[in-house]
Amino acid sequence: MTDRYIISVDQSTQGTKALLFDRQGAMLRRTDLLHEQIINEQGWVSHDAEEIYRNTVQVIKNLITEAGISRNQVEAIGISNQRETSVIWDRETGEPLAKAIVWQCARAEEICEREEISRHAAMIQKRTGIKLSPYFPAAKIAWLLENAEGASAKAREHKVCHGTMDSWLVFRLTEGKSYKTDYSNASRTQLFNIFELRWDEEICRLFGIDKDNLPEITDSDACFGETTLEGYFEKPVPIHSVMGDSHAALFGQGCLKPGMIKATYGTGSSIMMNIGTKPVLSGHGVVTSLAWSRKGQVEYVLEGNLNYTGAVITWLKNDLHLISSPGETQQLAEEAGKNDELYLVPAFSGLGAPYWDSKARAAVTGMDRTTGRAEFVRAGLECIAYQISDVIEAMQKDAGMKVKELRVDGGPTRNRYLMQFQSDILNAEVQIPEAEELSGIGAAYMAGIAAGLWDESVFSRISRDTYSPSMEEAVRENKTAGWRTAVKKVLTA
Repeated sequence: MTDRYIISVDQSTQGTKALLFDRQGAMLRRTDLLHEQIINEQGWVSHDAEEIYRNTVQVIKNLITEAGISRNQVEAIGISNQRETSVIWDRETGEPLAKAIVWQCARAEEICEREEISRHAAMIQKRTGIKLSPYFPAAKIAWLLENAEGASAKAREHKVCHGTMDSWLVFRLTEGKSYKTDYSNASRTQLFNIFELRWDEEICRLFGIDKDNLPEITDSDACFGETTLEGYFEKPVPIHSVMGDSHAALFGQGCLKPGMIKATYGTGSSIMMNIGTKPVLSGHGVVTSLAWSRKGQVEYVLEGNLNYTGAVITWLKNDLHLISSPGETQQLAEEAGKNDELYLVPAFSGLGAPYWDSKARAAVTGMDRTTGRAEFVRAGLECIAYQISDVIEAMQKDAGMKVKELRVDGGPTRNRYLMQFQSDILNAEVQIPEAEELSGIGAAYMAGIAAGLWDESVFSRISRDTYSPSMEEAVRENKTAGWRTAVKKVLTA
């Protein structure tokens, strides 16, 4: 039998990856292409959507060439994408009308502050599950419609398309035949009613957006159309999954049942809990979104995002010069005094979930004469675990579910001290997969299952290291109480 392969495209903030998987679900190869980060004097962050599309085409071609397989052996393609980054383009020509606004960019803040929008903030959150913010595409698309040359006129004539990066790539890869997004990406736009599962006409109208110009919403495992990759494939290949990158990582981690939870440790962190088929609006500082929709059934998540987790390690290295590489943190943490009570609260740009205090500022508490370099580095590591535990505690309260294990990914998970401390302070197992490309794996597994190449047993091939809690309860309670005291000192509300 001729070998068949799945390709997933992980379109992220810094670049675009293509990953190749065989019939057993093993990842065989990865190729990457970076794209330009466009930052102007006002601090606006943009991407060239055309460059990203061209890189997507090229990175798939490079992958197939480097792997030495036939282009006819590709069974299906899956896509995971950077969320919230917003694109606007001409429906007839397929050309972008402006640079894409990256998720990090807050240029649309003025739109959210307009009285006609801000007075509906509670309603918007109640329907969409997320707080009114320029972070989300609703305000970004509104800004593009108002500022991209010719966009508003084209919108009135229904000659414009706008959405997140997935809908742009699907449109271009299918040569304009398919204009679709999936439920996970739709749920992050702030234009989607997560209860009624549709574009919310009233919210769209508030932002000056015609819902008929938005993409069709479909299942995450649907066929989003077919691509020849501009004639590269001899016969069209189906695009059989689309998910936002964090949602794809949740799927790649195998968090398919309610109560299962993953945390991605990067510059910041994304924590997601699968809460099943019924939405729960948070009362404890996290947000509600859709995980995905499979076989016609949607599943929901609670999500919390942190600004400074891995970035704390970078700060220790580049700004304080306490370490010369992240790898040094483990030994220093182990050497630190056992009775030291130093806490670092990394509110360098405010505190995110579950506190949401943008005016809070970073602080170090609990220093004494014995506090030194090792203790400071350990406090930097431990604040990562404390913050993630705070978010998980909020999720447990909202969902009424006890977390028994946390599945994690990202560079800092290779730090044994941090992972053991995370397990101890959370009082739950921490599981680390051997594989690192969880977003790409999730998109590939979703596509492969939809295409009939695999079933859900494919998740069993991911091996994991496990950390189990070993800290005494009294010690855990004392450390947690000290952290909460330190956080209260920086809160302004």
